[in-house]
Amino acid sequence: MLGTMHALRALERGHDVVQLEREAEARGASVRNFGLIWVSGRQLGPDLEVAMRARHDWERIAADVPALGFRSNGSLTVLRTPAELAVAEDFVARPDAAERATKLLDAAEARALNPALRGEMLAALWCEMDAAVESRTAQPALRAHLAATGRYTWLSGREVRDIGEGWVRDDTAERHEADLVIVCTGAALGGLVKELRPNLPVRRVRLQMMQTGSLDEPLLTSVADADSMRYYPGYRGPSLDELNASQPQPEVAADNGMQLLMVQRVHGGLTIGDTHEYDEPFAFDVREDPYEHLKQRAEELLGRPLPRIIRRWAGVYAQTEDKSQVVHREQVLPGVWLVTGPGGRGMTGSPAIATDTWREVDA
Repeated sequence: MLGTMHALRALERGHDVVQLEREAEARGASVRNFGLIWVSGRQLGPDLEVAMRARHDWERIAADVPALGFRSNGSLTVLRTPAELAVAEDFVARPDAAERATKLLDAAEARALNPALRGEMLAALWCEMDAAVESRTAQPALRAHLAATGRYTWLSGREVRDIGEGWVRDDTAERHEADLVIVCTGAALGGLVKELRPNLPVRRVRLQMMQTGSLDEPLLTSVADADSMRYYPGYRGPSLDELNASQPQPEVAADNGMQLLMVQRVHGGLTIGDTHEYDEPFAFDVREDPYEHLKQRAEELLGRPLPRIIRRWAGVYAQTEDKSQVVHREQVLPGVWLVTGPGGRGMTGSPAIATDTWREVDA
């Protein structure tokens, strides 16, 4: 997605674009995600600023590309204990709460927004700015839009083997001349990337997710549990410290860096996750106990059994080691820029991150 958004921005500026993709189709984090455009919990500063800009960008892009499946559905973070409620109360009292369009709802107000939430709750944190797209189909939809310009060429199954000032050579030995080369690595940080930038300050993160069959009713908002407040840095403060001290996560959730996020796909199924694993080498298989925890938590919020789980998967994304940095971007050769490491904000922030690359190129 990051590479495709850079291609979109280049076309908007009048360039011709060749996009090389190592896979036949995107198969990494760009499709193994929720499709969430997530403003909730972003840290005040560049993180929130990029997310907000990107949220407006997505809506404008979707006006030209309806097949993205963009919807401004907002999110509800469900609060079930006084300690969780205290974190949310502190959050909405901050000056930036209005910018995020965030407010605290009582249980009746939350269920009025999303009647599918029949489980017990004290309240919920509503973020109107959150949105979603269809992660599995967004890439081909965007590429079709780019191809309609007549100035875009998509070359899949091409791995870049060498780069120099003004050119790229792929593994078919074809050489591509260019005024500007932008390398969006995804989670592939070895090989040529390591040659271009030794000691890249970026790490990899592994996650597990799953998808259900169709729910027989609409889930009108995206949904998070209070563990998302432990994960996203925008919630940090004394009340979160108190939550962590008085209400520690279950062992399986703590051991796997878990939060519950849940969003309904256009076909009715629910995408549910996720976990976070930071120490390599990563496992080659998936563990069942995190899935059981996520299933139980989702059913508690919905107040009903989930539809049958029909897909499970693991994914890996690249994240800057300094999590306050939105992305790692640097010029590694004359006319060659490396852009990587957006972490879990890649889907959310890619339109704004690509815009910012052009600002640095022009500087």
